[in-house]
Amino acid sequence: MRIPQKTVCACLVSLAMSSPFAQGHVIKDIRLEGISRTEAGTVFSHLPIRVGDTYTPELGAEALRSLYASGMFRDIELDMDGNVLVVRIQERPTVAGIATTGISEFDKKGVEKSLRDVGLAEGMIFDRSTLERATQELRRQYLARGRYAVEIKTTVTPLERNRVRVNIDVDEGNVSKIQQIRFVGNTVYDEGDLSDEMQLGTPNWFSWYTKRDQFSREKLQADLDAIRALYNNNGYLDFRIDSTQVSVSPDKSSIYVTINVSEGKKYKIKDVRLTGDMLGLEPEFESLIDIKPGSVYNASEVNELSKKFIDKLSTLGYAFARATPEPLTEGANSDEVSLVYTIDPGRRVYVRKVNITGNTRTRDEVIRREVRQYESSWFDSDKVAVSRDRIDRLGFFETVTAEPHPVTGSPDEVDLEVKVKERPTGNISLGAGYSTSEGIILSGGFAQNNIFGTGNSLSVEVNTSKSTRTYAATFTQPYITTSGISQSFEIYDRRMDLDELEITDDVKYETYGAGVTYGIPITENDQIFLGGKVEMTDVKVGSRAPQRYWEYVRDYGDKPKSVAATLGWSRDSRDNVLAPTRGRYQRLFGEVSLPVLDLKYYRATYQFQQFVPVTKSITFAFNTEIGYGDGYAGKPYPFFKNFYGGGIGSVRGFESSSLGPRDSDGDASGGNRKFNFSLELLTPIPGADRTLRMFTFLDGGWVWGRKAEYIGSGANRTVRYKKDKLDFGDLRYSVGFGLAWISPMGPLKLSFAIPLNKKDNDELERFQFQIGTGF
Repeated sequence: MRIPQKTVCACLVSLAMSSPFAQGHVIKDIRLEGISRTEAGTVFSHLPIRVGDTYTPELGAEALRSLYASGMFRDIELDMDGNVLVVRIQERPTVAGIATTGISEFDKKGVEKSLRDVGLAEGMIFDRSTLERATQELRRQYLARGRYAVEIKTTVTPLERNRVRVNIDVDEGNVSKIQQIRFVGNTVYDEGDLSDEMQLGTPNWFSWYTKRDQFSREKLQADLDAIRALYNNNGYLDFRIDSTQVSVSPDKSSIYVTINVSEGKKYKIKDVRLTGDMLGLEPEFESLIDIKPGSVYNASEVNELSKKFIDKLSTLGYAFARATPEPLTEGANSDEVSLVYTIDPGRRVYVRKVNITGNTRTRDEVIRREVRQYESSWFDSDKVAVSRDRIDRLGFFETVTAEPHPVTGSPDEVDLEVKVKERPTGNISLGAGYSTSEGIILSGGFAQNNIFGTGNSLSVEVNTSKSTRTYAATFTQPYITTSGISQSFEIYDRRMDLDELEITDDVKYETYGAGVTYGIPITENDQIFLGGKVEMTDVKVGSRAPQRYWEYVRDYGDKPKSVAATLGWSRDSRDNVLAPTRGRYQRLFGEVSLPVLDLKYYRATYQFQQFVPVTKSITFAFNTEIGYGDGYAGKPYPFFKNFYGGGIGSVRGFESSSLGPRDSDGDASGGNRKFNFSLELLTPIPGADRTLRMFTFLDGGWVWGRKAEYIGSGANRTVRYKKDKLDFGDLRYSVGFGLAWISPMGPLKLSFAIPLNKKDNDELERFQFQIGTGF
């Protein structure tokens, strides 16, 4: 039988007060006995008796209470040896180690943290009451996961040097399954409607994956909030959940949930009124009101309007403004409600400091140069939002937050706390792979988008297959000036075998080039690009090549050269470059060869992307690309600058580069004009990296151009171009699904597509994957 500590303490206090030595002795020394681990100074810090004190029963009782309250000692005895006070102590054992077995539901580190939070960890003082609390906490976590059959056994093994080893053996049992969810009091919505709002549910054919039939108190609370939101957003202002009963079957395998609700009546908006301190901006606040009289009361719209008022004030420096909505009913018999918003701007504040934390590798200045909320200026929530998005668009971080925090003792100042979590931004890859369009691929490369934390990027690419070979290197500095002008250098050697790509027979070309591009910011989201490049293309035309390729080489040689100027513009308002959920991206890029060498052509492409959040987890994405190129000064457009269609990045489900005009032998020849679009619905995979997303899609597109016809021969030979107009009936379409991931090897996309309007000569490829594509 274990005697409670309070009882032992009371007995010792009684003994201390009745001891024969407790008769007013003056203590000339204090001696500690029995300590081996505890420092003497620690004991004395809890002992309210000092040398020179006169011992009294009350002082002895206080000493015992204080020493026991420290929790470090199992037994304490006071005695007098002459005028020396002897304190005999028996220390509590320490925990030498904790072993857990049978735990698979939780992460081991998470279990260790929860045990430490209640005071049970290696090196800590052991107390059975603490072990009991730890056991109950672990049991509570299992019950929250629906494991009502869990059994937890603990064993404490004494070791030498006053230590113990704690073993926690868990039999998790089977997860209790929800067999029924019943609603009582609902008349507006039936059980099916309410169940559709819930994460929890009864077993069905997909429960093995969703696990929605496994009970969780956290999920139940979220479901109750969702049901409450359904009613509140549809006019039922008085709706309430009266009670929730969760019962478990005797064998603890089944759970039954009963939810009792009171729906109340449905309300409409009578009017919207403003009160409080609006800083003389009443017209501006009134212009934000988008709730119309006569509309059904909607709690989400009410809260959203409140947020608009707060956002308006926070752009003016009022970081902690409030706009509190109060619905006022017109009496028990009325179904109308008046909304009264009380505006309280609070105190206008400056930003004292911008503090950046979490950047273990990225230099502080790389993040700080993206911040548009400056120190010693009025707080502005719009600038904070822009700052957060600009930092997120760097692509260096998994998460980015920017929040104001009050400064203690200074009510008119805040600190902006910018917190980031680093993500890997570089990789070295060596390996082999297989592509559905390229065959065997040997690849190697190095890419680092944040060299030494400077924000500069360097990539080296080596990629070989039966049809293509690439050697390329690019170095980019995003800030060569404090105003944000960027500089990018590239050098490359790219070879294409059009025969292996099944574009045309017996034609190869290899392009050597180098270029430089400068990016100049003109607004927060806009940049223009200016640059130039020098290229030489080695064209090899075999005996089986179509006549037009022979004619091209005859006219311009087998090593045509060019110097081209490049000009571009981009606008980027996406919330993240890796896995955007909202915002827009546009890019217009053109190049034109200067009339100083062999080639005379121009080429332009325009890309438009729009991302719209449909729900918290589903994003709608739209992407379209338009390309146009042509020759000038009587020169034809170089065939190696052609656009091609089909495959990932164009129209999935059709073989890569297979769409568009064809030569007389039936091979795709590409064209100088292209159009394609894509609609996608993306959703992240729960619990995975946010860049790992599933998607469904609809693609459409085509390539067309001008066909060259040579007339005559020798000195009389002329060229005539026949226009190939776009007929929207030529567009190819496909639907399908796939997976997208920003992997360590680069952007990865896998897709399975079903072509919708295949024509006789089309080449299909339903399953496709590609590494290194963006959208």
